[in-house]
Amino acid sequence: MKLSNAISQKILKICMEKNITPNKLASICCLTQSTVQNLIVGKSNNPKLLTIIRICEGLNISLKDFFDDELFAKIERED
Repeated sequence: MKLSNAISQKILKICMEKNITPNKLASICCLTQSTVQNLIVGKSNNPKLLTIIRICEGLNISLKDFFDDELFAKIERED
């Protein structure tokens, strides 16, 4: 699985767990709706770590908790 796909799936999983929409996530994390949408649809092939950190901070989870998922076990390079 590509990193962008894993990140997309993880964001959607968190939204479902916390019962929030991607637009609400953007608002909570002080990100634009387009940034979150691009992450979700896989348009952002190389998401910045700072964006993931903002998502984690907005949701009160650690970066470790974000990446501690089977989704990230076998990541393919995208370069």
